[in-house]
Amino acid sequence: MELIITEKDNAARRIADILSGGTFDSSRENGVNVYEWGGKRCVGLSGHVVGVDFPSEYSDWRDVEPVELIDASVEKTPTKENIVATLRLLARRAERVTIATDYDREGELIGKEAYDIVRNVDEDVPIRRVRFSSITENEVHNAFDEPDELDFDLAAAGEARQIIDLVWGAALTRFLSLSAGQLGNDFISVGRVQSPTLKLIVDREREIEAFDPEDYWELFADLTKDDTSFEAQYFYRDDDDNEAERIWEEAVAEDVYDTLAERDAATVVDVNRRTRTDTPPTPFNTTQFIRAASAIGYSAKRGMSIAEDLYTAGYVTYPRTDNTVYPDDLDPEELLDDFVGHTTLGESAESLLEADEIVPTEGDEETTDHPPIHPTGEIPSRGDVSDDEWEIFELVVRRFFATVADAAVWEHLKVVAEVDDYRLKANGKRLVEAGYHDVYPYFNTSENYVPDVDEGEELVLSDVELEAKQTQPPRRYGQSRLIETMEDLGIGTKSTRHDIIEKLYDRGYVESDPPRPTRLAMAVVEAAEDYADRVVSEEMTAQLEADMDAIANGEATLDDVTDESREMLDEIFANLGDSRDEIGDQLRKSLKDDKRLGPCPECGEDLLVRRSRHGSHFIGCDGYPDCEYTLPLPSTGKPLIMESECEEHGLNEIKMLAGRQTFVHGCPLCKAEDAGEGPVIGDCPECGDEHGGELAIKTLQSGSRLVGCTRYPDCEYSLPLPRRGEIEVTDEYCDEHELPELVVHSGDEPWELGCPICNYQEFQARESESGSDLEALEGIGAKTVEKLADAGIEDLDDLTDADPDAVAADVDGVSADRVRNWQAKA
Repeated sequence: MELIITEKDNAARRIADILSGGTFDSSRENGVNVYEWGGKRCVGLSGHVVGVDFPSEYSDWRDVEPVELIDASVEKTPTKENIVATLRLLARRAERVTIATDYDREGELIGKEAYDIVRNVDEDVPIRRVRFSSITENEVHNAFDEPDELDFDLAAAGEARQIIDLVWGAALTRFLSLSAGQLGNDFISVGRVQSPTLKLIVDREREIEAFDPEDYWELFADLTKDDTSFEAQYFYRDDDDNEAERIWEEAVAEDVYDTLAERDAATVVDVNRRTRTDTPPTPFNTTQFIRAASAIGYSAKRGMSIAEDLYTAGYVTYPRTDNTVYPDDLDPEELLDDFVGHTTLGESAESLLEADEIVPTEGDEETTDHPPIHPTGEIPSRGDVSDDEWEIFELVVRRFFATVADAAVWEHLKVVAEVDDYRLKANGKRLVEAGYHDVYPYFNTSENYVPDVDEGEELVLSDVELEAKQTQPPRRYGQSRLIETMEDLGIGTKSTRHDIIEKLYDRGYVESDPPRPTRLAMAVVEAAEDYADRVVSEEMTAQLEADMDAIANGEATLDDVTDESREMLDEIFANLGDSRDEIGDQLRKSLKDDKRLGPCPECGEDLLVRRSRHGSHFIGCDGYPDCEYTLPLPSTGKPLIMESECEEHGLNEIKMLAGRQTFVHGCPLCKAEDAGEGPVIGDCPECGDEHGGELAIKTLQSGSRLVGCTRYPDCEYSLPLPRRGEIEVTDEYCDEHELPELVVHSGDEPWELGCPICNYQEFQARESESGSDLEALEGIGAKTVEKLADAGIEDLDDLTDADPDAVAADVDGVSADRVRNWQAKA
C-alpha cells in the first residue's frame, strides 16, 4: 500500500480525485479523512501537526525569568494528536510513502515533520517527495511520474525560523508583559518580524503627527473655444526651471488672480501633442497580487486566503511566489483557448487569440520554484465558488489576459495660454487604443477632453478661482503598500507578511484600515528604541532572513543560525535588565491612553473603556472605587475609540466593530441622555388585559431601541427596532394586533417597517426558512451554508464554537484560515 501525505485535507481529496479518476472511497480514522483507491491511501494534514515549544518547566511566566528562555532547550510535540496517530497507523501498513505537501519552505518543513513521524514507525520504508505548482490533472500526474527527494536544507531553514521566532517572541513577550503587569489574554506580544513591521507603522504615524502644514494657493480658470470649455491651471517656472503650480506667497497669488480676473481672453502660445505607450502589467507575484486584491476591497489576509482555496481546488497556481516570468512550458495560446466560449471570460480570450503573435510580459524577478500566479485552465461554475472567490478568480484570469495583450496607446494634448506674463496650462488625454485595458478593467482609464487649438488663437477666459490650500502629511501605509515596503526591506517572506499584519490587528497594536497604531503600539516601539533598538531593527530581521536563506542553500546550518540569534537576544537582554520598572510604567500609561474617552462628568477623572468579568464592554471611571460612574455600550461588536470628539461632552466617539454590522455608536454620554420612553403605541399583548401594560417605543442607554412594555421589569415583553433613523408612528393600524404601522426614515428611501409584531414574526419565519444566520457573514453564500450544515454547523453559535481544523477537514474547499476569519467576523 502506498501512503500519500498532503498538507491539508482538501488537497488530499483533490489529489485522490485526480489520481483515482474520481473512484476513491472515503473513510475516517481518529476523526481524520482517509481517501483510498487501487492500493493507495491519501491523507491530509492540517498544516503543522508538530510544534516547537519549551519544556513544561518553563511554562509558568511568574516562576521563570524571561532571560532564561534564551538558552532553554526546545522540544517538538504533536499539536494535532489525532492526525499524528492516524499518520502513524497508516505508516505501519505502508510499503511506500509519498509526501505531497506545498512546494515552499513551510511546505518542505511540514513534509519533513511527516517524514520524521513515518521514520519513527518504520526506518526502512521508501519515502519520496513530489512537487507541483497547481493541483491540476497534468501537474499532479507529472509530479507523481517524476518524484524527487525531500530538501532537508530547505526544511531546516523553516525549522530555524520556528525556533528563532519562538525564542525571540516568548522571551520578549514575557519580559514586556510582566513589566506592565499584563498577563492572561491581554499579554503584550513582541515578535522578531512583527516588531520591525510595527515600527514602520509607528514611524509613519510620527511623521503624520509631527507634520507642520504650509499654506499655499492654486489658481484655476476656464478656457473656451466654440462653446467648449475646459479647465486650465496657472503655473510658473521655479528656480530649477520646473513647472510649479503652488504659489507660496498669498500676495503673489492675489496679484495673479487680480490680473486674470480682469481679462476675458487668453492667447494660445504653445500646443504640444504626443502619444504614450501604456505597457501591459507583468505577471502576478504574491506582493503584486495582494496589491491588486487590495484595490478591489480585499485585505491582504482575506485575499491570500481566497487565493489559497482557489489553488487547492485546482483553479489557480500556487499563490506564494516571487516569480514574475512565466515558465517556458506555459503555452499562453493553449491557456487562452480554455476560456473560449465562457459566458463571462470567453469574449476577452477570443479577442486575444486573434493576435498574430502572443508574447507575455516579464517582470524583474525570475525564480525556479513556482511560476507567477495564473489560472490553470480549469474554470469553476458560479455555483461552485462564493462571490468573493469568483471575484478573485476573475482578477487572476484577467491579469493573465493583460500580460498577453497589446499595449494601450494614449494621446496627450497640452495647451498653454498666456495673459500678459502669466501662463495657464491644460492637459488633455485620450485613450486611442485600449489594448490590455479591454481585458483588465482594474486601472483608471478616465479621459480629459481638451479641444484642438492653434498657436496664436484667442480663447475666452472666465471663472477664475483662487484656492487656498495646505500641504498634507504623508499617508498611512495601506496593507498592500506596507507589504511592498516589508519586501523592499527584507522583513518577513512572501508567505508570512500578510499574517504579520493580521497579528498586529489581533494583538491590538493597530486599528482601522489603513492601519493606525494604538498608543500601546507607540509605547512598545518607544520602549524598544530606548532600551533595545535591535528588537525593532529591520536590519536585524533582514540579516536573520538572509541567514535562513543560507541554510536553504546549504551554506549554513540550523545550529549556526539559531546560535547566532540567541547571541543577539542575549545582548538585547543585557540592556533591558535594569530598565524593567521604567518600561513597565511607560507601557501601563499607554495601555490606559488607548482606552481613554475623556473626563468623567461626576469627578473629572478619565472615563475608560473597560471589560466586565463576563467579557462585555462598558465605560467606567478611572477613579473607581471612589467614583462608580458608568455608561453602557452596545452588546454587539468590539468598541473602537475614534478620533472624532463630541462637542458637548468632550468625549471621543465610539465605533462598534462587528463585521458587516459595524456601526458608529457615537458619544456614549449623548446616547445615555437620549435614553427614555417614547410614545405609547398600544396594549401589551402579554399583560395588557390583566395588568394594563402598554407598549411604548423605548431608547436604551446603550443606544438600542425597542418596543417594550411600560411595566418593565415586571413584564419583559419587547420587540427589536432599528438602531438608526427617525421612527414615524403612522395613522395606519394592523388589523390583527391593533398596533400602528411604523416607518423608519434613514437614508434616501423610508423603510416601511409596518406593525412591529408582524415584522418580527416575518423575521422569525425567514430565519426558520433559511435555517441559518451564517449568510450574514461576508464570504458565506447559500452553497457554503449547505456544506457547513452537512458538517453540523447550522448557525453562528455553531461556527464560533467549532474547531477550524476540523471544519476544514470536513468541508470541501474551505480552509482552516478561512474558518478562523469567519469566526472573527462572527
